[in-house]
Amino acid sequence: MDSVYSSEMPAARASDPHPLDEVMAAYRRNPAVAQKQQIGLVTRVLGGTDWLSGPGDDAAATPVDGRFLLSAGEAMWPPFVEQDPHGAGIGAVVANVNDIAAMGGRCLGIVDTIVGPEALAREVLGGLRFAAELYGVPILGGHLTIRDGPAALSAFATGLADVVLASRNAAPGHVLLYAGCLDGEVRTDFPFLPTFQSRGPRLAGDLALFPALAESGDCVAAKDISMAGILGSLAMLLEPSGCGATVDLDAMPHPAGVRLSTWVDVFPSYGFLLCAPPDRNDAVIDRFLERGLTCARIGSLDDTAVIRLRAGDDERVLTPVRGITGITPARDLEGGGRSPSAGA
Repeated sequence: MDSVYSSEMPAARASDPHPLDEVMAAYRRNPAVAQKQQIGLVTRVLGGTDWLSGPGDDAAATPVDGRFLLSAGEAMWPPFVEQDPHGAGIGAVVANVNDIAAMGGRCLGIVDTIVGPEALAREVLGGLRFAAELYGVPILGGHLTIRDGPAALSAFATGLADVVLASRNAAPGHVLLYAGCLDGEVRTDFPFLPTFQSRGPRLAGDLALFPALAESGDCVAAKDISMAGILGSLAMLLEPSGCGATVDLDAMPHPAGVRLSTWVDVFPSYGFLLCAPPDRNDAVIDRFLERGLTCARIGSLDDTAVIRLRAGDDERVLTPVRGITGITPARDLEGGGRSPSAGA
């Protein structure tokens, strides 16, 4: 193991807020959670979804010759691009390779689109190159527009999977696990935990765990933790199946010195939620521990369609899972309209 991970909360004082109050308040004030509901516009215009072929999951999956071609895309937050263009370039690669991995795939390459002044574009390209080399993923091309004014950065990835870790595979009775790397420090200007320095050349192997888990049957569904944080990402993971979950906050791994109410809103460069059959729980955990990563069971899935949080003897309902994105399943639309677009 490269470092010691702590999953213990700091000792509480009588004047401290209840940990459940803190975590629930953090979830409700996270703007990225509310913004996820805007994704529903896609199906209101283009038609319903089956979640797997798009829109809906971390990547859209298209059957090709007995395998699945995965397609993913990410637009980086414009203020982040302007304030830290090199970091935004890194983030664009990270978001895409994580999406492909969370679907059980191996990334084939990335294309990008950059709009902005030359100096900013140069920094963005440097970040893209840095991350692509770390993950061993080629930048295949893209589009560049040099102009003064507001900057924009998007990137898109393709990958291949033999077995897909689709969110719609989640089912009551599955265990819920958190897997990730807790090394590094959370940025003070942006809720992001970079782990590039600590993992370095091991990053590609870290992502290769996911297709291996899919192909062995040890894991059936996964989602990378995004700007919506752990709990918002969990709601998105459960929405396609309609499952609920109870999350044990006392079992949640988080970096030492970082309050849990802060950690649940962080976008980690390597952080995932996984669903697995109960008899595969130990096998999944062992895979991550063998690489010096952390993995722990943090809850279980049920048929309630709500997320509950538990801390000590206290348990409360956080949110329903339906409507977190507003995406409409095809079966709920008259005529069962389908969309050919990529995953959300």
